[in-house]
Amino acid sequence: MQVIDPHVHFWDLAQGNQPWLEHPSPNLLGDYSPMARDYGPRDLLADAADIELLGAVHVEADAVDPLAETRWLAGLVEESAAPVLPTALVVGADLSRSDAGELLAAQCQASDRVRGVRQILNVHADPLYDYVGRHYMGESVWRDNFALLARHGLSFDLQLYPSQMPQAVRLAEEHPEIPLVINHAGMYVDRHGVTGWREWRDGLRRLAAHDHVSLKLSGFGMLDHRWTEGSIRPLILEALDAFGVERCMFASNFPVDGLYARYPAIWRAYAEIVADASPHEKHALFVGNAQRTYRL
Repeated sequence: MQVIDPHVHFWDLAQGNQPWLEHPSPNLLGDYSPMARDYGPRDLLADAADIELLGAVHVEADAVDPLAETRWLAGLVEESAAPVLPTALVVGADLSRSDAGELLAAQCQASDRVRGVRQILNVHADPLYDYVGRHYMGESVWRDNFALLARHGLSFDLQLYPSQMPQAVRLAEEHPEIPLVINHAGMYVDRHGVTGWREWRDGLRRLAAHDHVSLKLSGFGMLDHRWTEGSIRPLILEALDAFGVERCMFASNFPVDGLYARYPAIWRAYAEIVADASPHEKHALFVGNAQRTYRL
């Protein structure tokens, strides 16, 4: 089975750039202390087993110094054998900072594999699920700096909760020139009633109305630690119905989702869920859409 994995994370704890890993504390991931170890391309290839990785997109891993993270990753690329991993980079940048423009320029200079930016935006009333504690998309400085992505030809990986999707829709409306990639199927977090389902379902459809917005089908274990093929099937089919096969891509979110399942098991579950799709559709979901979105 061949895949391009558009959402993976690498880190070297000796750099001290991921203190959240060095000092694990309870959050939506559960006990993530097993992740508190170095993880790089060789580890990913070992975890992949019989899944043939044609490429992988590294997404920033909440580094204290995102520019240092990019420079470290650029070094990994130079040392990599085939397949070259990471094949492309989605780097970190705090767009609320006054010097965000300078950081974006420096990130693009640090590696010719930079394709986009991610800044985690998740805000939730429950502290267990709250990542950042502030509504960046409502801040004028953040929005002004977001517009700078177009100057560098960068996309934006959009990690948020359904309650934040109305703000994201406005962002999409204001910036049709900046591709948006929704992370982890929109993170359907409030699962205890019909309101949460509707908020997720309708938010996805409003975002999908904009042609420059796409979706990663990934990260299901973060909010469903005991997921099964049956539990994620409705979410995947709903997302595919909203965005169409041409704007969705499967991803592993490894090693984070390695807390809940082995790498091949994730990809085989995806494959089984879309088993009756056409060969063209399968290629798009597992290879082609990631290749196009991240210009691989």
